[in-house]
Amino acid sequence: MKRLMGNVTIITGGGKGIGFGLAEAFAEEGSNLVITGRTESRLVAAKEKLEEKYGIEVLPIVADGADESAIKNVVSKAIEKFGKINTLVNNAQVSKSGLPLVEHTKEDFDLAIYSGLYAAFFYMRECFPYLKENKGSVINFASGAGLFGKLRQASDAAAKEGSRAMSRVAA
Repeated sequence: MKRLMGNVTIITGGGKGIGFGLAEAFAEEGSNLVITGRTESRLVAAKEKLEEKYGIEVLPIVADGADESAIKNVVSKAIEKFGKINTLVNNAQVSKSGLPLVEHTKEDFDLAIYSGLYAAFFYMRECFPYLKENKGSVINFASGAGLFGKLRQASDAAAKEGSRAMSRVAA
């Protein structure tokens, strides 16, 4: 028996990379998925692969994590389709990695903070009532950049460390 049969998992950035790998892992255990990202064609292709390979249902939704109303829409559509949310995985974030701190503009820094930290906050807040109802879980991805002070990763590190701190408080 699959451990997550019938569950519903939201995965940000679920159309490629680590997010797609996470989507496969959850799908293999039977969870239906809501995958978000910024490129519709990538999300649709991921949906087709996941549904065909794992026999689960996937709802792809284009959403920018920095857009609070877009996150409200994702959660609303997830509930409309599946009626519940069991797990939230905040994976996606965009940053100007590779730039030294002194070369970051406010816009560069905002890009990471809004797409990472604010996105995690918006998703956690909007999913909370449904996760509480189902005794669900939140998985927020962070990185070693903040823990170890990785060169040229200032905005990424700041956003991920903020998410790590927010996760501890929420727990």
